[in-house]
Amino acid sequence: MDIIASPATRAHAARQGVDIEEVAKASGRANIAREDVDRHLGGGGTAAPATQSAPGAPDPQRYWAVDHAAHGPVRDEAMPRLAQVAAANLGAAHSLIPSVTHHDRADMRGVEAARARLKAEAMERGVKLTALAFHVKALARCLRDYPRFNASLSPDGTTLTLKDYVHVGIAVDTPHGLMVPVIRDADRKGLWAIAAEITDLAGRAQDRKVRGDEMGGASMTISNLGGLGGTAFTPIVNPPELAILGLTRTETVPHWTGEAWEPVPMVPLDLTYDHRVINGADAARFLSRYAALIADPRRIMV
Repeated sequence: MDIIASPATRAHAARQGVDIEEVAKASGRANIAREDVDRHLGGGGTAAPATQSAPGAPDPQRYWAVDHAAHGPVRDEAMPRLAQVAAANLGAAHSLIPSVTHHDRADMRGVEAARARLKAEAMERGVKLTALAFHVKALARCLRDYPRFNASLSPDGTTLTLKDYVHVGIAVDTPHGLMVPVIRDADRKGLWAIAAEITDLAGRAQDRKVRGDEMGGASMTISNLGGLGGTAFTPIVNPPELAILGLTRTETVPHWTGEAWEPVPMVPLDLTYDHRVINGADAARFLSRYAALIADPRRIMV
């Protein structure tokens, strides 16, 4: 049998100690790709780990393991362990959770005015007071007002665990992958404490110095892309949480006052939720309440 296999496939087979001719005989095929070598090994070797998929979904090992080198020059880059764990969890969540995203926006004039008033005090305290601190405070209040968002569903879908604490996760983009340190008891903390904790956790996340007890257990997570751009996105729920809030860049839009148009800075809000527990009306009320708190931050600074 004349065997057809790319140099990359042959090199991969050699690294795994596999005879390419044995692969051809076992498969009954003359055209051999990398996935055939991995399948011959029974899914071992250096093949990517199988991902969890929904019933009836295609087998990733069979359909996605492509010999890309057959089409041109390539190079392999190992996925960091942290990124692999996140990918497996998010892939499973996307496959198994019926999620919906509700979009709204909030008037940021009150937040920006408050930050301007507190600028001198922030410098005295040595604290960077970002808009994100106000978002954490508003989310903590909403999680108290709407307990079903501050809950988790059992794996078998039969029991809802309602939490008597409010912990807010902050998704941080790092060179090592996505990390989500958690601000514990955000509903009990003041704005200055939250602002300082955001800066501390985000900085240590970049250096991989966040402790294990500072990760996990969040009531809900905020994914903030405001510093990068975009007008909307669909964040994926991070189980066992039931919802996640996405923020993108504030933009100035025309707003009708009833008498005239005026420019208003508005932040887009993207709330993705688990539809097994939360309905569309629940999400609309939750995000409407959230937008009202951001528009009048005096309510959350008390």
